Amino acid sequence: MILQALYEYYVRKSADPESNIAPRGFERKEIPFIIVIDKDGRFINLEDTRTGEEKHKRAKTFLVLKSKSRTGSKASETANVFWDHWGYVLGQPKQKDVKKSPEDLIAEAKSQNSTFIAQVKKLSEKYSDNPDFKAVCKFYENETEILKVLNHESWKDCYKIPGCNLSFRIAGKADIIAENTDLAKEVEGPEESENPEQNKEAEGICLITGENAPIAILHSSTPIPGGKSGGKLVGFQKNSGYDSYHKEQGLNAPVSKKAEDAYTTALNVLLSKDSNNSFRLSDTSVVFWAQKKVSFENQFSFFFRAPEKDDPDKNSKEVKALYDSIQTGKINTDGDTLFYVLGLAPNAARISVRFWKTGKVIDFASNLVKHFNDLEIVRNVKDEKEYFTLFNLLSNISFEYKIDNAPHNLAGKIIESILDGTKYPDTLQQQCIRRIRAEQHINRIRAAILKAYLNRKSENTNTNEKLITMALDQENKNQGYLCGRLFAVLEKIQEDAQPGINSTIKDRFYGAASSTPVTVFGRLLNLSNHHLEKLAAGSKTYYEKKIQEIMDGISSNGIPSQLSLDDQSRFAIGYYHQRQDLFTKKDKNN
Repeated sequence: MILQALYEYYVRKSADPESNIAPRGFERKEIPFIIVIDKDGRFINLEDTRTGEEKHKRAKTFLVLKSKSRTGSKASETANVFWDHWGYVLGQPKQKDVKKSPEDLIAEAKSQNSTFIAQVKKLSEKYSDNPDFKAVCKFYENETEILKVLNHESWKDCYKIPGCNLSFRIAGKADIIAENTDLAKEVEGPEESENPEQNKEAEGICLITGENAPIAILHSSTPIPGGKSGGKLVGFQKNSGYDSYHKEQGLNAPVSKKAEDAYTTALNVLLSKDSNNSFRLSDTSVVFWAQKKVSFENQFSFFFRAPEKDDPDKNSKEVKALYDSIQTGKINTDGDTLFYVLGLAPNAARISVRFWKTGKVIDFASNLVKHFNDLEIVRNVKDEKEYFTLFNLLSNISFEYKIDNAPHNLAGKIIESILDGTKYPDTLQQQCIRRIRAEQHINRIRAAILKAYLNRKSENTNTNEKLITMALDQENKNQGYLCGRLFAVLEKIQEDAQPGINSTIKDRFYGAASSTPVTVFGRLLNLSNHHLEKLAAGSKTYYEKKIQEIMDGISSNGIPSQLSLDDQSRFAIGYYHQRQDLFTKKDKNN
């Protein structure tokens, strides 16, 4: 289903004249440095194609023959056509590798370079009338020309980039040699297996198109951020017990060369840096697309990713637009269109599929609206952010507010919950409680997370617990919620009695109060009596009534000895609700 949907996306984009998707056998590749030579192969310049700020430079993209699949001990025997990294093009070894010695790295680079040069000579002989190919061949015939590249002032910048790609260009021409029109004839035909018996069976029924066509023995790489450059969505092991009927590798799950090229090109386009159809959260790369062009496709990523630097309010605008499209019925125009969401994560040499979701646009849109409704919670006047994305949620439950510190599979699990409208993962609650206790800080986002988690859990498990409201609920008699409210009132009394105090009871007692309240509340209530004596008569009476109102809801058995994780969550929400209510009333009085 995943491969078929990607194949259909490629077909749709190929038919769109405004699309820049690469034709069959080609890909758009960033090549940071170009070796400029003359028609006799003499070195002229090492050209830097990168533009932008120093830390965020982007290389120019070129349309070149597709990367060749290379893995294992024989990887150095396969080179790309007139472009590759500095190991192949110039024979320069990696600067360091924990698994290989410097001698092995040098030997590997020499082997790679020999493969690249042999391919250049082969193509130069095959297309004997092509002067550009001959010029590159002459470049390699004279070792001093290679030394000139290594002594150029730009070489250090090139060598600092791991696996930096290079190509060639003839001085005076605009296109690089890897874009030469003759190379269109080199689009690969059927691959040959090492087993002669397999070559007779190189054709078969494609699982994607249903056509009888040449089968791809190996599939192209579709690397994702954080993974290996040769990572594949579909990979086949050899002689590992997965073969059947004496078939090897791709012949076990036949996908035609045409379909393989289409789905891998589509996925690489979706994953590219310039794509608006992907985003990354923690280690999970999410790509999405629709069966046809719909506006929802342009909105989708803004519900999850970090705000843009140029337009930090863009995310909130898109959420509002989603609400409007649902309320006005505008989305019904595209409502029945199929929408696909694919979550990918690095996994050794292959790519792990974290989740795969398909459904109608209207269903996904409705579940997203439900998600934002579940997160709705009272906010103060100064809090201008009306909605927050999944990026905001994850950063607020992560150490030092860095999203990379969140559990790796958590982002994918939350996205699944949002799209399916099901219970949020338990890890979300646990991480949120852990950060609150570590920092003794409850903000709007953390309170909203706990509210949404508890309400979804109650709805999906049919518990008898009262649903948590957006603002203070004086009818909620849950013991955790009441203890949180009481703690907020006692803290406010202390703040009013000692204006400008640096540390409140929250900084010292929050952890114990939220987990084992009986151990601290007796002491805190006694302490509040001293603080009340310092207040004006009106304020003292107000707070005494507030404490009495809350205490009336406490069980006849007294303050609870322990609170479960769910009740600790209600404690945090009760605390947040009561704090907002206290300050709201103060604003009204003023």
